[in-house]
Amino acid sequence: MKNDSVKLEIMEVTGVLDTSILQQLVEESLTEGHNHMKRLIEDYDSGTNRFDQAGEALFVCRMNGKIVGVGGINQDPNKGVGIGRLRRVYVLSAYRRHGIGRRLTEVVLERAKKHYRTIVLRTYNPAAITLYQSLGFHEVLDEDQVTHELKL
Repeated sequence: MKNDSVKLEIMEVTGVLDTSILQQLVEESLTEGHNHMKRLIEDYDSGTNRFDQAGEALFVCRMNGKIVGVGGINQDPNKGVGIGRLRRVYVLSAYRRHGIGRRLTEVVLERAKKHYRTIVLRTYNPAAITLYQSLGFHEVLDEDQVTHELKL
C-alpha cells in the first residue's frame, strides 16, 4: 500500500450490481468456511437484500481495478430505528493485512453515521474481532444475533 502505483478505490454500488463480479470473493470465502459472501449474492439476486433501503449502502473495494473486497450497512431488522448492521464485509486473503479491511469498514461507518446512532454486527472470526475492536466496537454478551456494537 505504500507504493504510489497502488491505487485503492472504495466505491458505493449504485444502480444494479452485476453480482458475477464478486465471484472470486464468493469462491475464496467458501473455501475458508464462510457462507456470508454466498448469502450476499443469493440475497442480492433474489431482491431480499440489495442494500437499497433508507440509510443502507453496499461498497466495493478495488485495488488497481481488481475487486478485492466488499462490505455494507443495513437497517437492523431486529433492533429498530437508529440501529444499523454492518454486513457482508470480506477482503480477499492476498490483500489482507494491508489496511484494506480497516479502510473499507471506515468508509461504511462514515456513511452509517448519517443514519444510525449504533452499529451492530455478528462475527466469531478472531481476525475480524480484532479489527472491529480496534475501530471501537465492544463485545455484546447477552444477544444471539449480535456479538459487537459501536455507539456513533
